[in-house]
Amino acid sequence: MAMANVDELKRLRAWVQNYDWGRCGTEAQVARLLALNSGADIKPDRPYAEFWMGTHDSAPSFLADGNGEGGNLGLKYWIWKNPNVLGHKVLEKWGPDLPFLFKVLSVAKALSIQAHPDKELAKELHKLKPNLYKDANHKPEMALAITEFRALCGFITLEELKGVLIDVPEIVELVGTASAKQVLDSNKQDGAEKVKYALRSVFTQLMSASKDMATKAISNLKSRLHVESQLRCLTEKEQLVLHLEKQYPGDISVISAFFFNYVKLNPGEALYLGANEPHAYLSGECIECMATSDNVVRAGLTPKHRDIQTLCSMLTYKQGYPDILKGIPLSPYVTRYHPPFEEFEVDRCTLPKRASTVFPAIPGPSILLVFLGKGTLRTRSREDVVKEGDVLFAPSNTEIIITTTSELQLYRAGVNSRFFHAAL
Repeated sequence: MAMANVDELKRLRAWVQNYDWGRCGTEAQVARLLALNSGADIKPDRPYAEFWMGTHDSAPSFLADGNGEGGNLGLKYWIWKNPNVLGHKVLEKWGPDLPFLFKVLSVAKALSIQAHPDKELAKELHKLKPNLYKDANHKPEMALAITEFRALCGFITLEELKGVLIDVPEIVELVGTASAKQVLDSNKQDGAEKVKYALRSVFTQLMSASKDMATKAISNLKSRLHVESQLRCLTEKEQLVLHLEKQYPGDISVISAFFFNYVKLNPGEALYLGANEPHAYLSGECIECMATSDNVVRAGLTPKHRDIQTLCSMLTYKQGYPDILKGIPLSPYVTRYHPPFEEFEVDRCTLPKRASTVFPAIPGPSILLVFLGKGTLRTRSREDVVKEGDVLFAPSNTEIIITTTSELQLYRAGVNSRFFHAAL
């Protein structure tokens, strides 16, 4: 195979995952993008959960170019044969593969209470249970809201947790008065490790409750909230817990929602998650980017395998509301989202009709998703008309000039620019 042209964009055929929490049929942006990208027929009663763009083996992208290379040629193989397209710094750090995975998510019902392991734990889990943990990489990630996007993320503060234990007697019934008292008697002056120990103890007790105990506690909670709703307005968290119980009846993680921050992202806001941080996406649609991994340790709100012991032992138990990224404007049309991870960043580009902007050449690869509209992408070697649903791979050191014929919305995923500055 000849070496690739240094600045030639490659059209990609993306893949979807039909997890049962996805939006069904044409309600899902994932389904719309799939139909536009590959011409697939959309089934109205089938969930379309995730649109994957990248090289991960669970749903790899393929070249779609009609120049003899497309069809069944995987992007991963093509990069392996043409490693120069990554740029030498990326190749030196991560080898001949993309270090990031780019997705669109369409969430109809809650994903599992989960966390992603750090590199050390990922290697151990992959070695012990390769059928469940299918790679040895960590999976920091970022969700950038397309619509209003809701999630549970990280533990609430110590004072908020004390309020929960006072206001939700069903939790004390499950964890026991001794564990509850540990938290109620804690204060910040005790030191971070003691507070962390008390939180870890009470959370592990909750998640380890027997099925019978969980069923009884949830039944009691529902009955109590039904009565109280006649006398007062239920809190947002109480309403959420009742909603989750309808989706996952009898699941202990329904009650665990009281322990987590309830986050609502507006379109254009982003949430990032490091290793060993608990979270669950609840509803909405988002752009997601992460290190190239599919490692997930789950503990509830899922029909999939649960590994409660691993999850409870791996968490950081950091408390407090997560950072929300608003993005950094690079130009009137482009906003950049910088998570604190080397592997990735995301640019959001919104161009009005008959406007133009430039993505400067950078020393690493990019994947571009045309989310809405139509326009022209021009590099030194060629010009391509692109429209919504198109996915393109851009080699390193490729300057891209975008001109629109209609309003255009485009997302770019690439290696975090701070990585290149640090490598200087």
